[in-house]
Amino acid sequence: MAKLFYRDKGIIGLDISQTGVKIMSIDPKRWLVLGYGSLDLDPKEVQTSLDNPNDTYLAKRLKSLINEHLIGNLGSDHVVIGVPTSRTYSRTFTIPAKEAAHLDNAIQVEVDQYIPIPLSSLYVDYEVIEHDKDQLTVVMSAVPKQLVDACLQAAKEVDLIPVVVEPNINAIARILDSADSNILTLVVDIGPANTDIAVLDKSAVRLTGGVAIGGNTFTIDLSKHLNTSLENAHQLKVLNGLTPGPRQAEITDALKPSLKRISTEIRKVIRYYNDRIGDKRKIEQIVIVGGGSNVPGIGDFYTNDLVMPVRVVNPWQKLDFGKLQQPQKQFRPRYISVAGLASVNDGEIWK
Repeated sequence: MAKLFYRDKGIIGLDISQTGVKIMSIDPKRWLVLGYGSLDLDPKEVQTSLDNPNDTYLAKRLKSLINEHLIGNLGSDHVVIGVPTSRTYSRTFTIPAKEAAHLDNAIQVEVDQYIPIPLSSLYVDYEVIEHDKDQLTVVMSAVPKQLVDACLQAAKEVDLIPVVVEPNINAIARILDSADSNILTLVVDIGPANTDIAVLDKSAVRLTGGVAIGGNTFTIDLSKHLNTSLENAHQLKVLNGLTPGPRQAEITDALKPSLKRISTEIRKVIRYYNDRIGDKRKIEQIVIVGGGSNVPGIGDFYTNDLVMPVRVVNPWQKLDFGKLQQPQKQFRPRYISVAGLASVNDGEIWK
């Protein structure tokens, strides 16, 4: 009886990152937003909270978000928590089908070889996504226990009940998959401080990578290069961007080093996928999402730089806010990951 009641509870999404916390409740059958909100965080204070289980900063800010900054209602206390993809490790590998009984050993070998954290300090999960007579294809995800435990503790201190923890890129994959992105796709999620990169095969994240560059980096680059205030640099970034105009050359010069570093990481991920995972299919497109993607012309820049189709995707329009006040247009992309967390279905949780 308790189990059925537990299943009947709705799900809310909670996205915790180094720079902010976001929450959202969605009716996934109608894509109707029931409630949402966000709150900026001090990165240094967040790190202290993650490192010290007795620190209350994260819990206090989360309580403030729910009590003072929520638009609408959550309607549940069951939460799916998203953690920064840059702090997690996802890999896809294959083993011979005859070795299926020794899959746990194969997981340990992958962790020992490719993850710079001891297995004892990680939560590790995996799923067999393909299985034929010759081999098994396995997706493995690992995340530091300390990070997960801190997020769980903060949620519990504000009377939320965590039911799932997942990397944010998986939540974004869920949104893109629902938008019929069914070809082999490279997702580039540009956040405030980091860019996460993932190979997405339908709803399965095959591989992740990342680099410590984000939308805030672009603003700082412009401010320094043009000797202007951060506020003015942000306006130039979101209004002018890389599109043709009298300031295109100087803005492009300012942003190009950081944009190129993202290109370098994208190429590394593609090369690794082709060398280790490639199944004769090629990555057919790159999609850019996230709060740092609001630079006009950024899709065209990467199309030319990478010589393959790149487009900025905004799955936001599929959400119905009903009578709720919507966030301002420039802030909408930041909610993509928490929308994906909130739209997880019961089958993914209770299977």
